[in-house]
Amino acid sequence: MRKTAKFFLKLILGFIGFLLIYILSAFLLPKIPVNSDVTADGKTIQVYILSNGVHTDIVLPVKNDLYDWSQKVKFENTIAKDSTAQLVAFGWGDKGFYLETPTWDDLKFSTAFKAASGLSTSAIHTTFYKSLKENAQCKRLLISESEYMKLVGFITNSFKQDSDNFLKIETDAVYGKNDAFYEAKGSYSLFHTCNTWTNNALKAADQKAALWTPTDIGILNHYTK
Repeated sequence: MRKTAKFFLKLILGFIGFLLIYILSAFLLPKIPVNSDVTADGKTIQVYILSNGVHTDIVLPVKNDLYDWSQKVKFENTIAKDSTAQLVAFGWGDKGFYLETPTWDDLKFSTAFKAASGLSTSAIHTTFYKSLKENAQCKRLLISESEYMKLVGFITNSFKQDSDNFLKIETDAVYGKNDAFYEAKGSYSLFHTCNTWTNNALKAADQKAALWTPTDIGILNHYTK
């Protein structure tokens, strides 16, 4: 009986210790900047970091002289099929959260557990926009052609592909008339969240980022003026 009690006590203390270390890391590591000396001088391609207050997307031109996203993220995969959109947003995340949790009230313990532990699969949510207005939760960046292609490479490599085509997820669980879901590589976890993915995308493109962050604030704080 004592051995059992000691085991559970160690288990509880270990969990509390892990939680404290995680919280401390989530508070401190986002403050450490990466590529803090980046400037927009001579750079002409506009991209955006877009947050909904919890989750971040990277937003790129639908098409320019360097890359045409509409060849793989097709307008016809959305309800609206609106080909006049000028921007496309990419957000990586847990597939269960995306497709089974339209609101926080719909969150199931099994979905949260799988997401936190890295046991579930992931998806990329794409959304078309005609324009965006810069504000506290929408940051505009100017990047170079070479930086843009690094960003394209990172995002493209995050999709699961078949014969060079992105794999659309057939679902009615879309957020509006201009979005769609695609199969993605990797697993969501406490250590690799949707915002960690966005932060890694910025790193890949040699842009300002946090050393590591699980939250949107950890990214946006590096873009406050």
